[in-house]
Parts: sequence; C-alpha cells; structure tokens
Amino acid sequence: MSIGVEPAELSEADLLRELSSLYDTRMDTLRHGSDHALAEHTRRTAELEAEYVRRHPDREVSPERLREGARAR
Repeated sequence: MSIGVEPAELSEADLLRELSSLYDTRMDTLRHGSDHALAEHTRRTAELEAEYVRRHPDREVSPERLREGARAR
C-alpha cells in the first residue's frame, strides 16, 4: 500500500519540497518514531529519491563524492 501521491505525479517543486520535508524529520523519526513510522519514512524517502534520480540521470556529481575524491582528501 502506497501512502502519499505517486512520486511520478509530483511536480519538480513538489518533489523537492517532499524530499526536504523528509530530510528535516529523519532524525526525529529515527529517535522517537515507532518501528512502523521509521519503516514508512524510509520507504517514502527511497521512493522519492528514486524518482529524483529517474528525472535527473545526468545530475552533476561532485568529484569529491566519488571514491577517488574521498581518497584524495
């Protein structure tokens, strides 16, 4: 059962707003949410992140976020 609007149906602004909201509430959900709440938070975050990556397959990736960049630090 999916809760919330299907990610593919969200506008770009709505997708980013939803992701931002989930990131803002992650620590609180992790520390104080029920097991079910945490599982749903994780599921929805993964669902929205997958949609973002689907829409932006050529997104800019910082060289410092790659293994070689981390080793160089």
